[in-house]
Amino acid sequence: MRGLILGAAALCGLALQPALAQRCSTQAEQSAFEVQSLRSELMVLATGCGEDQRYNAFMRKFQPELQANEREMNAFFKKKYGRAGQSEHDRFITDLANLRSRAGTQLGTDFCPRNSQIFSEVLALRSPSELSDFAAGKDLVPAAVVDICRDQPRVQVAAAPSKPAPKTVKR
Repeated sequence: MRGLILGAAALCGLALQPALAQRCSTQAEQSAFEVQSLRSELMVLATGCGEDQRYNAFMRKFQPELQANEREMNAFFKKKYGRAGQSEHDRFITDLANLRSRAGTQLGTDFCPRNSQIFSEVLALRSPSELSDFAAGKDLVPAAVVDICRDQPRVQVAAAPSKPAPKTVKR
């Protein structure tokens, strides 16, 4: 899964951190998207790799921070979409999880061994205040997120490059 996400990022040719820094109007918004992406990654690992206990431990350990992050996400989507904010937020979260899940499916049996160590890392954080820095350092916000803090904060899978037309040989 992670390999496909990294492949999509390379395919798009985007450096993720600078893109977020330029598009998000506040550091809090940028951090909220990073923490949400981490949470989505862990949720997909939990369901796909039988890591429910460690996911639940993560949710318990960081509950206040995750709740604050959810409030930040809600505020962003409400400010951006008004009354439609909740449905747009829900759509974004679903699209993000689906993107991560599809990527994991494409990696197959290699997905869990490659990615489950992130639970050990996040659960080893000494303080809940370290969560946002940890999430930022993981680069989990997919490069396929188009205009994350501007017009369309929706997850979209980057299209595969089209094959060039076969060359014709003049005789």
